[in-house]
Amino acid sequence: MNKKIQVPLLKEDIDELRAGDYVYLTGTIYTARDAAHKRMYDSMKKGEELPIELNGNVLYYLGPSPAREGQVIGSAGPTTSSRMDKYTPDMLDAGLKGMVGKGKRSKEVIEAMKRNGAVYFAAVGGAGALLAQCIKEAEVVAYDDLGTEAIRRLHIEDLPVIVVIDKEGNNLYETATEKWVR
Repeated sequence: MNKKIQVPLLKEDIDELRAGDYVYLTGTIYTARDAAHKRMYDSMKKGEELPIELNGNVLYYLGPSPAREGQVIGSAGPTTSSRMDKYTPDMLDAGLKGMVGKGKRSKEVIEAMKRNGAVYFAAVGGAGALLAQCIKEAEVVAYDDLGTEAIRRLHIEDLPVIVVIDKEGNNLYETATEKWVR
């Protein structure tokens, strides 16, 4: 089923999402990759304030290429999500409600998603140039010294994603495999 959802995410929207749903996200999300996750994680452990509000927000595991003249952002394809898995349970416990990336997630991340009512979306890898067309504004808001891994606030319109893991822990990577193995 195709759904259009505003971000940041509301509990009511998360409650309706099921693994396998096609979703178009519109609103504000943030980018964060490995280096930004490590910094935020270290800040959380020290009790320091984070540079962005996690509560209700969505992180896109993205390190965009530089924008060409006249573009808002360069190629904006997802990176492998499992690289953020060691930091993600704490971020989910701090209020993060959604993630966009590609690939499988650890058991610990899935348990934290279930505990906190969060969802994991997949964006199509290799389609970064097309995904970039959905990004209408991009602004570095933290960790500028990290270059492409700096945290950016993105204003997006109809970013196409698929719910891979819903708040109940239903996992499309597992159910799709089971369906086709039979």
